[in-house]
Amino acid sequence: MRTTRVAVVGGGLGGLTAAALLARGGCEVSLYERSKHLGGRAQTSDVEGFRFNLGPHALYRGGAAMRVLGSLGVKPKGGIPGEGSYALRAGRLHTLPRGAVSLMTTDVLTLAGKLELARLLAGLPRIDTEPLSRVSMREWLATRLSREDARALVGALTRVSTYCADLDSLSAEVAVSQLQMALAANVLYLDGGWSSLVDALEARAREAGAKLELSARVESVVLQSAQVHGLELADGTVREVDAVVLAGSPGDVASLVPGDAVLARDAADAVPVKAATLELGMSSLPRPEALFALGVDGPWYASVHSASARLAPEGGAMVHVMKYLTGADADPREADLEGVMDVLQPGWREHVVAKRFRPSLTVTHLLPSAKAGGLASRPTARVPHVSGLFRVGDWVGPEGMLADAAFASAESVARTLMQRQAAPRRAVGA
Repeated sequence: MRTTRVAVVGGGLGGLTAAALLARGGCEVSLYERSKHLGGRAQTSDVEGFRFNLGPHALYRGGAAMRVLGSLGVKPKGGIPGEGSYALRAGRLHTLPRGAVSLMTTDVLTLAGKLELARLLAGLPRIDTEPLSRVSMREWLATRLSREDARALVGALTRVSTYCADLDSLSAEVAVSQLQMALAANVLYLDGGWSSLVDALEARAREAGAKLELSARVESVVLQSAQVHGLELADGTVREVDAVVLAGSPGDVASLVPGDAVLARDAADAVPVKAATLELGMSSLPRPEALFALGVDGPWYASVHSASARLAPEGGAMVHVMKYLTGADADPREADLEGVMDVLQPGWREHVVAKRFRPSLTVTHLLPSAKAGGLASRPTARVPHVSGLFRVGDWVGPEGMLADAAFASAESVARTLMQRQAAPRRAVGA
């Protein structure tokens, strides 16, 4: 009977959350991060007073992330977007329906399309999503909406709530669940960027007694008879532990357990979701009232995040433009994203202070497809065939998408290990 020793590999949101929860639960926790900075894809950099996230991030107010953060006493601060919203179609801005009045007055839909959309949205909260796991979002839309304009608008809402443009593959279970959550509670843009979450989670982990080691590269998980024995570090040192939590991509997990055919297959089968992003720090906006644009006939998104959160110097604006990518988008062009800004903010180039273009940013490491069976098909947090081995990330477990999945899987790991905290070592992870 003794304290469970846990090593967490990876200092992104999932790893930090797991470390904080486990340390609070009484485990002896050491976290190893190979880079000099914590946060992973949740890092934020400061460029001349503008807070640059790695692409446009939004925290779902009704998702697992808020639940888990609340359990740790973390209260994210920021604002809810919504004002100045437009639908982008055929190079023109139209009113984006956000309620009964705007739905009836917008010209982005025909009258028949408006009536169909109104009926769908009215019934959306009551839809049971579980039977939709093996139905693609494209197929589901075809069964619920006969009007092409209504299907296109719901497709656009699906892209913005899932960050996924491949509606032919995406499970309707996932898509409809995300739409339900987004429409019910909206999202937060975070003051100071997502590094505010990283800083808060780091503080909670350290307060609870977790040891966080930066620039600490792990070479592999050391196993004995299909059970975790320890970690081998880059300098050859082996740290003995009772359990290991791997917080990285499917490829990262497989590389740390070399020769494991199951983990290698999981990595090979994982289809990531990607996006091209254009991030702009601007001295001012040519059109201050135009704050958001969503592509209806194309996979486009543009949002002035600083209109809702503190991300820019006084009078300035932090703008994110994105193209949701599919496998067919091998070479997205920066000029295409700039074209979205030309429509939303004509003359924007004269106001640019800082600019970044990322042609292929990983949004999530695994697309939950209808073919595979939706959320239930994702790998479990506990690695079944290796006692004491766990994983967390946006691709793990049956709950949530994006950051919500990372937080939910970290919570699942912590719950399992804390339940076994008083058990003999041989039972940990069994």
